[in-house]
Amino acid sequence: MNMADKRDYYEVLGVEKSANQDDVKKAYRKLAKKFHPDMHTENKAEAEEKFKEVSEAYEVLADPQKRQKYDQYGFSGINGAFGGDGFQWQDFTHQADVSDIFGDFFGGSIFDTFFGGGGRRRTNSGPARGSDLRLDIQITLLEAAKGLSKTLDIPHSVRCQECNGSGAEKGSAPKTCATCSGSGQVKQVQRRGYSQYISIGACPTCQGQGQTIDKPCKKCHGQGSVRKTSRIEVNIPAGADNGTRLRLRGEGEAGARGGPSGDLYVIVHVQEDPVFQREGRHLITDMGIDFTQAALGDEITINTIDGKATMKIPPGTQPGTVFRLKGKGMPAMGGHGTGDLHVRVNIRVPEKLNAEQKRLLKEFEEAGGGTSSGKKGIGKRKR
Repeated sequence: MNMADKRDYYEVLGVEKSANQDDVKKAYRKLAKKFHPDMHTENKAEAEEKFKEVSEAYEVLADPQKRQKYDQYGFSGINGAFGGDGFQWQDFTHQADVSDIFGDFFGGSIFDTFFGGGGRRRTNSGPARGSDLRLDIQITLLEAAKGLSKTLDIPHSVRCQECNGSGAEKGSAPKTCATCSGSGQVKQVQRRGYSQYISIGACPTCQGQGQTIDKPCKKCHGQGSVRKTSRIEVNIPAGADNGTRLRLRGEGEAGARGGPSGDLYVIVHVQEDPVFQREGRHLITDMGIDFTQAALGDEITINTIDGKATMKIPPGTQPGTVFRLKGKGMPAMGGHGTGDLHVRVNIRVPEKLNAEQKRLLKEFEEAGGGTSSGKKGIGKRKR
């Protein structure tokens, strides 16, 4: 982008020049989530440019030294920080500041999309957050209506208590890797004729960790974590629906080098019910009644998600009529109201009639009972 076309970084993030670091970070988190291309099914290229613009602004304003130079000299003060081609994704050094919001929505580091693992991507030899875990569970519709607590056995890695996650034996500590000086990367230069090719890869000595351990912990063998199956209680709220996602903080995989553990996401799947069909907070059920009940009216007992309830059938009820029982549906999560139960009436017609029943029905028809509104000649049976 031409320097003349670039927008002021404070304007890009929508903050004042006097904004503190927390305000700058908060503004960036909001805009980064808004403009990430995975949140846009259309205009992804435009969204990526916006995302890149706000990331460039944050890279400068979140760094006190770069911010001071920008405030004093404008774009010319920080032009050299991004090389001759201007800001590139590998120039972004604040992934840890915002990785939590992107992990929630996209299941990993959002910046993997843009860095691709190559170029000048920086590695962090300090503490690193553990990976998130996902567990899918099935519950019945009745359990979804009432809410329940389930006990789950979760196999995952946990921080080694012997070395407190360092991977080193007690009394010793990891050392900065002498090969890569703690960067976790090594540079290889190859010459071909008059050309020079530079490639950057993970350090073979420390496997990209930036640290080496002379005396590994005997319990975790230098890993800093051990495998364990933890028994965890998860509370599924009343009103849970298909796809409801519950987050259990810190129950994922252990972090590296003493970093925090990831989270466990429990995804709820509600089984189909043989009696009720669910549409959001509302339930639908079918109820069969005799044609005499439909014609004369009656009071019947029906099944609801809460148990038995009575419902009045008015005289002259037609097939397919739907009655609503207010407040007999599914609760909303968080206690914000309850849906309704819609009862769809199906009229049962007897398949076999004895002689007396046939005679009475014929008399009923001849008396005008077989026509709509008692009018003869409408839908009259051929004799």
